[in-house]
Amino acid sequence: MLRYLGRMASSNLGTLVLALLAALVIRSVAFEPFSIPSGSMKPSLLVGDYLFVSKYAYGFSRYSFPWQLIPISERVLGQEPERGDIAVFKFPPNPKADYIKRIIGLPGDTIQILDGILYLNDEAVHRTALGEERATDRYGGTQTYQVFRESLPNGREWLVYDATPLGALDNTDVYRVPEGHYFGLGDNRDQSSDSRLLDRVGFIPAENLVGRAEMVFVSFNGSARFWEFWRWPQAIRFARIGTLL
Repeated sequence: MLRYLGRMASSNLGTLVLALLAALVIRSVAFEPFSIPSGSMKPSLLVGDYLFVSKYAYGFSRYSFPWQLIPISERVLGQEPERGDIAVFKFPPNPKADYIKRIIGLPGDTIQILDGILYLNDEAVHRTALGEERATDRYGGTQTYQVFRESLPNGREWLVYDATPLGALDNTDVYRVPEGHYFGLGDNRDQSSDSRLLDRVGFIPAENLVGRAEMVFVSFNGSARFWEFWRWPQAIRFARIGTLL
């Protein structure tokens, strides 16, 4: 009997180890879940959204693997992001932190914002005014935002929030994206720390890319704690489940 129990415990331990290894492999090379802690990507992403991020979309670097277990010196099997992708990357000043922004500029591109309008390679990105929307701001209050749809010639389009026509980053110098780097912007333009702030975020090194955001698999509005399962039906934003990004 004891021998049987020992074999069963050994088998269960082996199954657990294999399951953990499989989960680690999937998380490293296929998909990894991420949560959204701030409103810098509103209205595309909301605080409390949980995303699947494809790790293989841009190839792999040392930051693709938990705890940098595989110290790759360069990016391998890499594919360049497309303008309009929502990308997760390691924060350049502190690679322990994850950031998420929309990729606007590729290597060699020039970026500028004038009167709140985005210019890509000296051409104004087309935007359409869609009216106003009330939403929670970064301080927890409610604010009225102007909503615009930005559209690129390649067919990619998305919504952006404009909190004020006189935002600190509504008029910028010209940024030229260096080789091996990308330029990321938050969709919540007046309430996002992004590549416009060269001394805080700056250009995103290709090595720092973690993956491309693909889909919202669940979203919580913050009205219930994790252990308050009886309140989950009121806390889950069911309409956002399965939203493609």
